Amino acid sequence: MTDLTPPEILQPHNQWMRFALAQAQIAYDQDEVPVGAVIVHEGRIIAEGYNQRETLNDPTAHAEMIAITQAAESLGSWRLLDCVLYVTLEPCPMCAGAIVQARIPTVIYGTTDPKAGACHSMYQITEDERLNHRCTVMGGVLREDCKSILQQFFADQRAKGKK
Repeated sequence: MTDLTPPEILQPHNQWMRFALAQAQIAYDQDEVPVGAVIVHEGRIIAEGYNQRETLNDPTAHAEMIAITQAAESLGSWRLLDCVLYVTLEPCPMCAGAIVQARIPTVIYGTTDPKAGACHSMYQITEDERLNHRCTVMGGVLREDCKSILQQFFADQRAKGKK
């Protein structure tokens, strides 16, 4: 599914995306690019993450990567079967690769990333038939909220003479 998914299909996912947006707000407050993620298993959040690249000086410290690591620890397995990843921004190639490796069956994201999106925008890593695992991916859940926090962050950064 794409960013053009009908609203009635998106509605049940809104509550979980709000938790991901709360994580994005933590990143924003720490002067990090505001992307947040949560992983849901059997109706409860088992992991959460937000971008921490600047804080940790780690190029892999994306919200999804942090959440995937937490979820694997929570379940005691690197296979995150029966999990749903909610993330405010379409995953990049690194994160999409980790999603495939973790065997996450479902990814729900808020807004597309036309410069680095690896689920729909630039690449389709999570649905690539050449790989041994594929995900169901749906974009557009709380799209405007997810897009707005990113736009505000970068406007603030430009006003401060950064980024």
